[in-house]
Amino acid sequence: MVRVTLGASGLQVSPIAFGTWQLSKKYWGVQDRGQIVAAIWEAFDHGVNLIDTAEAYGAGFAEMVVGEAIRHLPRHELVLVTKVYKRFGESGDGCPDLTAAEILRRCEGSLQRLGTDYIDVYLLHFFDPLTPYEETASAMEKLLRQGKVRAIGLSNHTVEQIRTHRKYAPYTVVQPFYSLIDPRIEDDLLPYCQAEGLGVMVYSPMHMGLLSGKYEGIEEFHDFRRYHPDFQGERFARLCRQVRQLEPIALRYGMSIYQLVLTATLMHPGIHVAICGIKCPDQIIEAAAVMGKSISREDYFLIRKLVAGTPARKPADASGVRS
Repeated sequence: MVRVTLGASGLQVSPIAFGTWQLSKKYWGVQDRGQIVAAIWEAFDHGVNLIDTAEAYGAGFAEMVVGEAIRHLPRHELVLVTKVYKRFGESGDGCPDLTAAEILRRCEGSLQRLGTDYIDVYLLHFFDPLTPYEETASAMEKLLRQGKVRAIGLSNHTVEQIRTHRKYAPYTVVQPFYSLIDPRIEDDLLPYCQAEGLGVMVYSPMHMGLLSGKYEGIEEFHDFRRYHPDFQGERFARLCRQVRQLEPIALRYGMSIYQLVLTATLMHPGIHVAICGIKCPDQIIEAAAVMGKSISREDYFLIRKLVAGTPARKPADASGVRS
């Protein structure tokens, strides 16, 4: 089994995580629940022990599907990550609320939906500007003391927000957006996390599927991507052409383009885990096959150049200053 230490959390996790954002009907349309459950079982059989979800994904639906799947798996061998941010009403709409009482209440809801008595990593999904840092921290630390969560962290936060949050509570895991098309966190967040020893789980490493190599640049989408500029017009076509240039490199390694991109993503020393949105068993089998794999330094930088159209970004130090 390939395992990495998720930074200061100390958790031993697979470098590939099973992502469940795709269970948000609002963004991705209706998915086959049975296929997702089967894929989670397949993930476990292929060495993936890390499952990422959130109360916001389908307003609790994703957590329920995960809970259904893990009833048939050994809980002590799994690492479950979920997130808290919005207070959901009957309409399904949410209002950001990271006050202490809400966090404690909604953690109970997540535990119930997941069918477990503890969460391995509990993340603040987004920044709540109306709640004082210390109030949010008081709830997160209480959950740690009670043993209801094993580690706490932050998703979609800036370096300064993370730095300030960590003055009040021991947040040890960070979950940012990252892809080879949009690697901006290399400028500041990743160097900061490396300097502080934080565990980093990146989401959307395939840039919402664009880096999978399966698109030609002429497709039309019926989910939220139809409004995303990277999936429209000439920009979409150009990005697809750039991605297709990776095929000869992938073939040399006996990989698909999807696997090549995942492998390159996980080679960054500041990234511990890549979260893959999985819709069926075949997808997780393909993703899990990259664990423990690597490519040459020369090919890594060639991939960066081909995907972005420019060489890899010049490194920055932990303060974000260019060297």
